Parts: sequence; C-alpha cells; structure tokens
Amino acid sequence: MNADPRSSTAIPVGPMVAALGALLLIASLFTDWYEDITGFTVFEFNDLLLVGLALVTLAALAAAMRLVRPLDPGVALAVAILALLVVLSQIVNDPPAVAGDNGRDQDVGIWLALAGAALMVAGAVLSTVRLAIAVEPRERRPSSAAPAAGEPPAATRVDEAPTVADDPPPPRP
Repeated sequence: MNADPRSSTAIPVGPMVAALGALLLIASLFTDWYEDITGFTVFEFNDLLLVGLALVTLAALAAAMRLVRPLDPGVALAVAILALLVVLSQIVNDPPAVAGDNGRDQDVGIWLALAGAALMVAGAVLSTVRLAIAVEPRERRPSSAAPAAGEPPAATRVDEAPTVADDPPPPRP
C-alpha cells in the first residue's frame, strides 16, 4: 500500500529531544528528590513551575509537528533554560522543607530532573540552529595512462581520496 507523502507528519529531532526531556522532568517529580521526599512533596511552587515549563516544551513539539499554532523557537529555548536554572538552583540550595532537617541527601529524582532539563535545552538548541552538510561533486582527472582505442577506461577506486597533488595548479595572472 502506497502512502501519500503529503499525509505523513515529519517529527523534527530538536523538539522531539526537548519533549523527551520534558517527560523525564515531569516523571522526576514523582521520584525522591531528597531522602524519602518526592519533588511534589518538597516544593510549594517550583514543582508546578517545572510542570508548566515541561508542558510548554511539549506544546513546542506539537507546534513543530504543525498540530497547533506555531511557537517561536526562541520561546522554547528560554523555557528550557529557565527549567534548567530552577533545577540547578535546587541542587545548589536545598528547599526550606529539607534545609532545617539536618540536611537530607539529594536522591535520584533531582538528577533525573537535571538530565530532563538538560535534554530540554539541547532539544531547544537543535530547534533553533540549522545544520547542513554541503557536498560538491568534483570531476576526476583521467589517469596518466590513456586506454587504447576501443578499450574502456580503467576503473578507479571509489574510496580513493584526492590528494593535494591531484588538484590543478592555480591560474596565473
């Protein structure tokens, strides 16, 4: 069965990476950020802020797939950087709920959140830059031994890279 190429939806890499990071960030809030305290339990506002930022990143993926109104890639990058800064601030400074509790150790959730926020930033950066590889075909010069009349030219190896000696000399003024 042949599918109509116009009906398929391409999923861009940058927003997909950012969306995976957003999902990881949301999932991290359900895990322990500090000994036996989840991200949703320890925060009063930051948990809701992180969920909101992750949802905006998921909306950026939907916009990149043209399911909703387009979103400026700069907004997605700013949202991702803000999420990363919020997580980093919690790594450096313990929230009040655990600061006075004889300093509980940080647990796996905070590191998952850091990885998720970093993926959000990486995906947003991939969404804002345009990478391209330019390939310029070049004619190969015939080998020095000319084939005899009626004889096909000798096969050249494809994996041979041209050297500096293969380049023609520059024109003289």
